[in-house]
Amino acid sequence: MITTITSFSTQADERSNDWKATANDAWIDGKVEATLLFNGQLNTFDINTDVNNGKVILTGKVGSEVDKRLATELAESIDGVSEVDNRLSVVTPQDYEGKWDTFTNDMKDAKIATVIKTRLLLESELSGTDIDVDVSQGVVRLSGKVRNPSERDLAIAIAKNTADVSDVKSELSTDS
Repeated sequence: MITTITSFSTQADERSNDWKATANDAWIDGKVEATLLFNGQLNTFDINTDVNNGKVILTGKVGSEVDKRLATELAESIDGVSEVDNRLSVVTPQDYEGKWDTFTNDMKDAKIATVIKTRLLLESELSGTDIDVDVSQGVVRLSGKVRNPSERDLAIAIAKNTADVSDVKSELSTDS
């Protein structure tokens, strides 16, 4: 009988630790995204963040090696970050030589994503750190998890009411 109780208690502790680790990673992810978005010196085209057990993975594009290094430094400065894996690509206007339309569309998409991410993070009625925003040619794709259908509707409305958005695709799931 004691073995059963100990086993049950161990399983409950493991579930509790898994939940705590997931919540901690979500908090770190939101903090890193906000820090990158609100840094006035960082010239971002598009930076995506993922966190796994305190390890931050940066993917996307920046405009210079300095921006790439700055993104690493900013992520490393967040409490709880154990490591930063910087997979950012440096993309300059020269990389788009002869492809100016592609460059300007990429810039517009990056601006849209930044505006939406910022609005989601600042919206007190949303858990914006759990929502991923991807933009391609003005079409926004929202993914991640929200607490309820009302939060999903609010996130979609925020995206739809952002300048230069042509359509919004929701892949948001709800807890309820």
